[in-house]
Amino acid sequence: MRGQSGSQGSVTNPRKFYSVAEVADMFGMSPMTVYRAISAGEFPAVRIRGRLIVPAKAIDAMAEIATVEQTVVDVAGWVS
Repeated sequence: MRGQSGSQGSVTNPRKFYSVAEVADMFGMSPMTVYRAISAGEFPAVRIRGRLIVPAKAIDAMAEIATVEQTVVDVAGWVS
């Protein structure tokens, strides 16, 4: 977040949202692919005045389910 000192994602102030570019980098894909998935209703995101951000809880939940259930997570079913 802008205007705050310290590193983002620190233990005292964990991240609540990621930019589309950060999510794309995490998943090893282009930001345009993530934007398209969001636009198609296949990926969770929040729109604030035209800017899209992805809840960190969604990313964490995807990783948790994929790991615990040892399966592929299709997040298209998460978005209504």
